[in-house]
This record gives sequence, structure tokens and C-alpha cells, in this order.
Amino acid sequence: MLTTKRTTFWHPSGVDRRRRPLLRGLSAVVAVLVALSLNAPPSLAGTTPAAAVGSGPVAGNATGGWNGRIDWQACPERPDDPGTRCGTMRLPVDWSRPGGETFQLALARRTATDPAARIGVLVFNPGGPGLSGVDVVLTADSQLGPDVLRRFDVVSFDPRGMVRSAPVRCSSALLAQQPSLTPASAAEFERLRTYNRQLRDDCRAHSGPLFDHIDSASVARDTEAIRAALGERQLSFYQWSYGTLIGQSYAELFPDRVRALVMDSVMDHTQGVREYFRSGAASNEALFHEFVAWCGKTSSCALHGRDVPALFDGLMRRADAGTLVDPATGAKLTWFDLGFATVTNFFDATWSDLANLLLALERGEAADSPLASAKAVDSEEDLTEYGLLAFCQDWSLPVDGFAEWNRFLHVSRAAAPHLRASPLAVRFTAICLGWTAVNPQHRLRVTTKAPLLVLNGRYDPATPYDWALRVMRQLGSRGHLLTYEGSGHASYPRTECTRSGVERYLIDRVTPPAGASCPAAPA
Repeated sequence: MLTTKRTTFWHPSGVDRRRRPLLRGLSAVVAVLVALSLNAPPSLAGTTPAAAVGSGPVAGNATGGWNGRIDWQACPERPDDPGTRCGTMRLPVDWSRPGGETFQLALARRTATDPAARIGVLVFNPGGPGLSGVDVVLTADSQLGPDVLRRFDVVSFDPRGMVRSAPVRCSSALLAQQPSLTPASAAEFERLRTYNRQLRDDCRAHSGPLFDHIDSASVARDTEAIRAALGERQLSFYQWSYGTLIGQSYAELFPDRVRALVMDSVMDHTQGVREYFRSGAASNEALFHEFVAWCGKTSSCALHGRDVPALFDGLMRRADAGTLVDPATGAKLTWFDLGFATVTNFFDATWSDLANLLLALERGEAADSPLASAKAVDSEEDLTEYGLLAFCQDWSLPVDGFAEWNRFLHVSRAAAPHLRASPLAVRFTAICLGWTAVNPQHRLRVTTKAPLLVLNGRYDPATPYDWALRVMRQLGSRGHLLTYEGSGHASYPRTECTRSGVERYLIDRVTPPAGASCPAAPA
């Protein structure tokens, strides 16, 4: 009998970080708070959604294996809540062949709390890749402000290949055999590339034809099918982190269907490998110096009064020498492990946890947040949901051999003398070695008449502030930037200023003035 586990790329807010391992293997890439959630449409339960009236590839697709209808039911998690409903709809696996094979998409909606004041539908994409939009709708009360919940039906879905929507599944045993993501020789580099090909073939065999169609552009077309099924003329969007790629694709493909679009912690889908490595490393290094500054002025910091950069460099040298170990497990830690654990704490700006961890590593003592390695898998029949590979269909990051890999690492190290690299950039590029993207990077071509809001933190560990500036240049006069002057990933929930800026835009479509910013929340 097959058993299936789920790989979660991000973790929901509210997890007790003191009990959560800082380093994980393939079971989780990084810890970050899941920012917001939303409302859902008025009581459509038991009704038949309107026929497809969309533009582009969605129009006229009552043929083949899908009919543009949503089957709404009570949500198993909230069976007694009439305002929240879960649904499924069948959609084409390949939008270039709408009459071909189909898959079942899972979605959820929460109706506006004030139907008389309802503006329309707000679609939320939480990113990842791999996060569940259905789960976000089910927790909408703790995710969005009451004014947004009052005025919008909130709709979201598990993107194709994720969670409840025909998830990509791969052999757990093979996932557990992943080679080092930081190859130290040409032989190790080729071993990683060979492994990636084996994993790709394994996941395709276990997941079926949908495996080759989980890119963000396909998800954007799914979103248009949802709009048509709901009978809405336009949609409003709150997109976060990796979800901003879906919003960008939707605005490119269906510009007249966008009423409002918030891109919080925005992805810049134009970068090649060199710039991807450089920008991520520079951003993480800036965050490291923010941590150092905080520790220098905060007496409760476990490293207060210490030369933190020198201490960190010493730990890196011990990692290089093979003498840095996880006190809780005895496992040797590499420079990448140390950097990854450090950047994990940048997502929620958990400076105290990071200081305690570094001190524990220096002393060889177990920390409250121990580092942990991946556990071996006993049964080759086990499968793991592994939506992370959607990244490889959206990004073309070719590396022509070990020598070029080293050149990119040197670029990173020049931008980040202490951290040496962006762990996310290194990890994603390594995982995607040998892939051919179906939705590769390109300059944004957005012609929507609606103003678009970009929100980004000055010190973001996953989506550098420089990315927001680059996206703004691509959007031209349609783009409006609100800067959060603090650190962490996802800016909307950080302060009253960021919340009011986003909510005023979503409700009234009022954009912030040029140069607008919100002060950082107190550390």
C-alpha cells in the first residue's frame, strides 16, 4: 500500500519556532510566515456558475473533458459554516489542448460579510510554490483585515500539482538520496545533474501528464477559468511571494480582467543565473548586518557586546574544516547548512533565536531550535508530495558545468562576504540543473488599465528590494510602490501603515504617492 507525505515549502505562521528544526532536508526548504488569507464569494453553494465568458484560451471550452462548472460543497474542515464553501472543477492538463486530458482543481470561497457592500471577488495566491490557497481561505479571519473581509468574496485554490489539486508525487526514498546541493567537484556536479534527471522521471511516472504543466502561466489560465465560472467581469488579487508570478502572468494574459492587483514580496522574473545569485546574496548580507546592528544595541541579545561578524566567520571556517557539528545530532554542518539556518531566521526577523543558535554552535551546546537533517525513508513505496519542482518550469537557470557553477558562487561571495551566498538561490538552481523551463523568464508585458500595487520590504530574505525596483521599471506608469522599511518576508501584515496602504488600494483603488514608505515595526 502506498503512503503519501507532503512536502511543505513554507510553514504557516503560528508554529512554535523553538520546537521546529532550523535545518530540514527535503521536507521543508525554509520557514516563513504565511501572510494573509481572504474572503469568498456570496452564497453560490448549490448554484450553477455562469457559463464561461472569458477571453483567450478559456472562451468556448465546453468541449472535451471539462465544462467550466464548479461543484460547491461544504468544507470538511468547516461543515457548519454556510459562508465558506469548498469546490472542485475539472480543467485541461494542457491549455494548448483544451479538449484533451483533465485534472481536478480544488478551490474554496468565503462570502463577504456585508453583501450589500460587496465589491467583488478577491483572489489570493500564497505562493511557495506548494502552498494551499484552500487552507488560506479557511483561515481568512486571521489573515485579512475586517474591511477587506466585509467587502470581498475571497476565493483561492490549490494550484495545479499542489496539495488537493492532483499533487505531484515522487518517491520518498529517492528524495532522501538527494546529493549535496553545493557540489565540491566536477564529479559531484555531474552526480547532482544525473540525480535531477532521475527524480524528474520518477515524479513524472508517479504524477502523470500534469507533471509537465505546473508552471505559473498555466495556473494563470486556471484562474481565468475560475473567473468565468464565477461569472465575474473582473477580479481583484492579493498575491504574495511566489504567487506574484501567477498575478504577473494573469495580468499579461488577461489585462482587461484585472480590477486590482497587489504584489507583496514580488518576484522579478527577468533574471539570469548570475544576477539571481548576486541579488539574493547581497540582500541576505544586508539582512545579516541588520541583525548585527540589532544585537549591538539590544542587551538581551545572547551575543551583545561580541564581534558577531568575527564569530560567524569563525563558525564558517569550522564548517569548512569539517569540525562544525549540530550539537543535538552530531551531524557535520557545511557552510551552506549554517547559512541556510541563518537565513531561516531572517524570514520572521527572529533575531533572538538566531543569536542563541550561533552561541550554541560556538559552544557546542544544543540550542532551543536545533539543527536537524533529513530522516531516512524506510519504504520505497512511500510517496512525497513535491510541488517545489514547479519552480523549474518557471525558471531557466542553466549552468554549463562545475567551472561555471564555481564562477556563480564567486559572484555570490563577493556580494556576501559573511554568508557567502543566498541559500535559496543556490538551492533552487541546484534542484533545477538540467531542466528546460516551459515558462522562462521574460520582461513583463502588462497592458492592463488598472493601477498595480507593489509592496516590498527593504530587507527581504527571499525577494530582495532590488527585485521590486526592477519590476516597477517594467510596469512603467501602471506600477505604484509602497516600501516597508523593515525586515522579514511578506509586508502586508507587518504594521498598521502597510495594512492600511494595501486595504485602501484594494477597496478604493487609491495608490500611494511616489516614494511612499512605512516605518519598520519595533524589533
